[in-house]
Amino acid sequence: MNISRKIYLPPLSIVGPESLKELEEEFKSRGFKKALLVTDKMLLEIGLAKEVENILLAAKLDYVIYSDVSQNPTVENVNNGLATLQKNACDCIITLGGGSPQDCGKAIGILATNGGAIEDYEGIHVSKKKSLPIIAINTTAGTASEITINYVITDEKRKVKMVMVDKNCLVDIAVNDPLLMLNKPAPLTAATGMDALTHAIEAYVTAGAFEWSDALAIKAIKLIGESLRNAVKDGNNVEARSKMAWGQFIAGQAFSNCGLGYVHSMAHQLGGFYNLPHGVCNAVLLPYVEEFNADACGDKFRDIAEALGEDTAGMTTEEANKVAINAIKKLSADVGIPSGLKELGVQEKDIELMSKNALLDVCAGGNPKEMTLEDTIKIYTAAL
Repeated sequence: MNISRKIYLPPLSIVGPESLKELEEEFKSRGFKKALLVTDKMLLEIGLAKEVENILLAAKLDYVIYSDVSQNPTVENVNNGLATLQKNACDCIITLGGGSPQDCGKAIGILATNGGAIEDYEGIHVSKKKSLPIIAINTTAGTASEITINYVITDEKRKVKMVMVDKNCLVDIAVNDPLLMLNKPAPLTAATGMDALTHAIEAYVTAGAFEWSDALAIKAIKLIGESLRNAVKDGNNVEARSKMAWGQFIAGQAFSNCGLGYVHSMAHQLGGFYNLPHGVCNAVLLPYVEEFNADACGDKFRDIAEALGEDTAGMTTEEANKVAINAIKKLSADVGIPSGLKELGVQEKDIELMSKNALLDVCAGGNPKEMTLEDTIKIYTAAL
């Protein structure tokens, strides 16, 4: 209680059904001349990008589309996007999608004002200047990149995911409209939902947790526990989608301001080595890492168990810890997450190098319990 905290949030967030419509007036009032719309090819194909284009046309804001974004955005994706922005003299960026377009757009925005190569900005608060203005429109309930001070870019040459924690990448407007999340495929809903749950749980137990982040994280765990199964079962369930939109949004605020841990540091290596979906990697690793962490977290896993709907009355801390871990495993299984890393093509020969890289990842420092190389290897191996 006697430590000062800096809390970073976007100046404006718009959350709830039909919040996308609020952007027309925002665009009109901000005096932008031309936008770079960063999205992915799938959102172009299914017509979701067209909804944003219609708003841009109504606001009389010129734009150019950049959609060459991988599921784990790369240095090449960022460089090509920056070239498109500069060639067209864009003065703002609109990101539409899940974490991939959001992270790519944030990286482009940082390079547009700071120069250099994106590799120069790996680490914590490296950039000197605020990003080009970004309006972030989220279409999945998962990464929360639209409201965090984090973005992650894959260095294809090193097979490493570079983690940037940077207050200058914070967007100007974040939009979470659950209507944009309807009818998404069940595997995508499951993966992004488990990513959000990982954010909330890691934020709750991280060494950097504090009163404000705790309140957000535990509420996010409750919302996700109540709604993820329904969102996966019925992609058009507006109530479930709305709860998930709020859950991932507040989980993002929590972890962005208190940190994460080894689930993310280890998942980043899987993405870098194998280009696997980040949410799936988090989901598979989450129970294994938290089993390792539990004895260093007091009664926090009892709180997590209760937030996930379990009754731990009369249980010892150790018993409550097990109930929490089992509840995480059950939710993951219920929404169709693979049971192990082997199913994802992970090979035992890569584990030692991934473990070494995981210990160097920015997120590792937030873990509530220090992990050795041997510990990390054991967890990857167990998760196979």
